[in-house]
Amino acid sequence: MDNFTALALGYLLGSVPFGLILTRLFDAGDLRQIGSGNIGATNVLRTGRKGLAAGTLLLDAGKGFLAIWLAWRWFPVGAPLAALGAVLGHCFPVWLGFKGGKGVATTLGVAFGLAWPIGLAYALTWLVMLALTRISSLSGMTAALAAPLAAAVLGRADLVPVLLAIAALVIVLHRANIARLRAGTEPRVGQKG
Repeated sequence: MDNFTALALGYLLGSVPFGLILTRLFDAGDLRQIGSGNIGATNVLRTGRKGLAAGTLLLDAGKGFLAIWLAWRWFPVGAPLAALGAVLGHCFPVWLGFKGGKGVATTLGVAFGLAWPIGLAYALTWLVMLALTRISSLSGMTAALAAPLAAAVLGRADLVPVLLAIAALVIVLHRANIARLRAGTEPRVGQKG
């Protein structure tokens, strides 16, 4: 029962659509009608409001971290499932007809919540790839793959399965981005449309 409760807790926290809330609160339009239609920070950036994008990134990471923080205290055995739940909630929020974001920032938060060195590996991979390529999708997918690898290297084999599942989800949700990467048409951060 604790595992199910942890998964549900993660899902409910993860499903809070901060990108949509912030863009509506600050009159930046309906995020679902802009760019990719996703509710994550990269799409918020397409509104031209960098502060809102940064706020979305921090809040989306924060809800992932909070899900794990609470799970460690209330349902410690279920904490990895709370991680999965938070990312699922962000990607498939019930309140928005199961159309959310791609889970990159929320995965950052759950990685830090599960074990800070894994979170650090995730964040550094994300930042280095973004600095080298200026391609948000490639950076996010690479970071998602770095998390289970970091868990394995750090001797946290117990976290590898859930981090692999999350990485697979993040990559599947980036299918269109992968197609554009192959075609050489994936936009770079800061590139004018």
